[in-house]
Amino acid sequence: MPKKRSGGGLSPAQQAAKFLGVSVLSGAVLAGIALPAVGVLGLAAKGSVESFDELPANLKTPPLSQRTTILDADGGAIATVYSRDRTVVGLKDVSPYMQKAIVAIEDSRFYQHGAVDLKGVLRALNRNAQSGGVAEGASTLTQQYVKNVFVEEAGDDPTKVAQATQQTLGRKIRELKYAIQVEEELGKKKILENYLNITFFGQQAYGVEAAAQRYFSKPAKELNLQESALLAGIVQSPSRYDPVNDEAEATRRRNVVLQRMAEVGDISRAEADEAQRKPLGLKVSKPKNGCITAVKGAGFFCDYVREVFLNDPVFGKTKEARAKVWNQGGLTVRTTLDPQAQKSAQESIKNHVYKSDDVATAATVVEPGTGKILAMGQSRPYGFRKNETQINLSVDQSMGGGLGYQPGSTFKPIVAAAAIENGMPPTKVYASPYQMQYPSPVQACDGKIWKNDPVSPAKLENENESEVGPYGMKEATAKSVNTYFVQLISDIGICPVTTMAKKMGVERADGRKMDQAPSIALGTQEMSPLTMANAYATFAARGMYCTPIAIESVSQRIGDTSKSLPVPKSTCSRAMSETTADTVNTLLRGVVEDGTGQQAGLGGRPSAGKTGTTDERFAAWFVGYTPNMAGAVWVGDPAHKRKMIGISIGGQWHDRVFGGQVPGPIWRDMMSGALEGKPAPDFNLVHIPDGGDRDRDRGDGNGDGRGDGRGDGDGNNGDDGNDGDDGGFIGGLIGGGTGGGTDGGTDGAFPRPSFSLPENFFQGQGNGGNGNGGGRG
Repeated sequence: MPKKRSGGGLSPAQQAAKFLGVSVLSGAVLAGIALPAVGVLGLAAKGSVESFDELPANLKTPPLSQRTTILDADGGAIATVYSRDRTVVGLKDVSPYMQKAIVAIEDSRFYQHGAVDLKGVLRALNRNAQSGGVAEGASTLTQQYVKNVFVEEAGDDPTKVAQATQQTLGRKIRELKYAIQVEEELGKKKILENYLNITFFGQQAYGVEAAAQRYFSKPAKELNLQESALLAGIVQSPSRYDPVNDEAEATRRRNVVLQRMAEVGDISRAEADEAQRKPLGLKVSKPKNGCITAVKGAGFFCDYVREVFLNDPVFGKTKEARAKVWNQGGLTVRTTLDPQAQKSAQESIKNHVYKSDDVATAATVVEPGTGKILAMGQSRPYGFRKNETQINLSVDQSMGGGLGYQPGSTFKPIVAAAAIENGMPPTKVYASPYQMQYPSPVQACDGKIWKNDPVSPAKLENENESEVGPYGMKEATAKSVNTYFVQLISDIGICPVTTMAKKMGVERADGRKMDQAPSIALGTQEMSPLTMANAYATFAARGMYCTPIAIESVSQRIGDTSKSLPVPKSTCSRAMSETTADTVNTLLRGVVEDGTGQQAGLGGRPSAGKTGTTDERFAAWFVGYTPNMAGAVWVGDPAHKRKMIGISIGGQWHDRVFGGQVPGPIWRDMMSGALEGKPAPDFNLVHIPDGGDRDRDRGDGNGDGRGDGRGDGDGNNGDDGNDGDDGGFIGGLIGGGTGGGTDGGTDGAFPRPSFSLPENFFQGQGNGGNGNGGGRG
């Protein structure tokens, strides 16, 4: 008498036997058609009951996840990324040895039976009953393929993976019904092809092509007999038979496969014996996945491309939908990265700043008029080891970057553009004393008013005592005179400046709103190099701002077909008139000709730009451009702890770092190489009368470091009164240091303004170093 389970009823094995018996009697299994209902079966682990005929008949096979290749603008490979390393190939591209080996060891009667191998099932049931456990499986290669489809669909969700692989009668029955469908629709050769492409071979290799490359560094169609036997043997247990970590166990398994191939007549006994005597012959290729493998230092650009894909709605309505497409892979992403510009940027960075330096540098190049990002690099490589980082120092926080860095005097041209666009003549003269209080009151946005504190008014000063006006805009820009630009923003109001900045795509790197205080004229709001490069590209494009783009095209391969996906397009809009842009270009041309940026000049090629050095020299910048290329270079400590005073950078000692002194030469070398062989158009310059400009002493005589504001928000004087730690009210304007050796605070107890403002009207600074001004020339 057959034994019953405690609680009554037939055991799972007996249910399966009954099921198979009825099926055989009906001829269903042997005919390979739909099976009749056979009564109740336990079809799920939780014990739910349903009829076999009520199971869905259509197996929805998801596209196989594949590797994604990211290309530069010329079609050269930058990096390969994937959630699963797989390259789908046709059966014609798989060695005949490999095809025979996998069939011999996994399902030697594959070509003789239907979806179910009845003999195999009965044999397995008998052996398992005798052993009291699972001593032998009976899944056909088709059923294994169906199971792998469920695993593939589960992705990286551990719960779904567990459900797809659980050892229950219910799962087996589902696999069986789907297997019948697959056999009817696909045929044996297509099933074998699909199986070889979906199966996991260990070592992060999915599919036979990836496995052949991983273990033997060759395509699947070139696998020989013993190599094919090794790969076929791995499938049963990729961890146990891993040839990289256990050569002896993998060899034994390979020889079992060779023996089985001889038994079924795929090879002769002599061929099997000869192959068994040979070594494994591994030629392992290390997994190459992710942006860490990018060439030409483009790891951070690669990461930016990924962020664009995951964040832009053009690739899917939800983040989950976009992530699904990205993880599915099979993408070929052609980007805007110019290989010449990228190579030049990375070489310049390497020559000027060491990855082991106390400070780092980041550089970005953009094409005016298109928004195309041409280059993006930094001195600390993409990685996880010492002196490496995964933070993209060139971009905003929302795109994988940090909190940004104060741009210092590189923000002043935006103030000039706002003034000129609103009718201020470039000949405008201000007294521009060496030191002064912030003018008050100053008009802000939405009818609000900024006022200096009457009890302890915030002050600012120029870099050198010799810098005493009156100055016109031309000379004030060349020398980066702080007091001139604070008088300018106080005259036109804060709102025109923030409005112009927004039109040029200039926003804080941390996503917060820009402060409504006149100190913004001196670059106190943290920005990213990409933001500043693209803003200056607006000047180069004669006032046309274009949103930055990194992706030119995307194609996705699904099975044997390939389709193009929509990609983000740059949106261009006029930020200022051509006349305003031409005027600013004329002003900034003077900076590199005889101002603070002389060391960044490109010789005979027309160029323009602006230097910037922040309070306490936590950051130094050069942002410049030609009519056909714009670039920004930042140097500083990302953690905002190391002042660039008494410091070695790239093997060169600096008593004090200026924007024209370190970032300037990096920009010059980067742009020279990037522009080599390209046209050298000139700017549309305008005539700006000298007006009140006068020939003045240039201080140290090297064109570096013309003064921006000083003074910090904690009242410390430092060696020359230019400390700039965070603190102080209104971005360091009230209760902040005045510079020049005078005390600017009262131990943090600062007076409040004499007017009321809405909550959050003023924002504190994120990285410190704001003070009364963002920096020096």
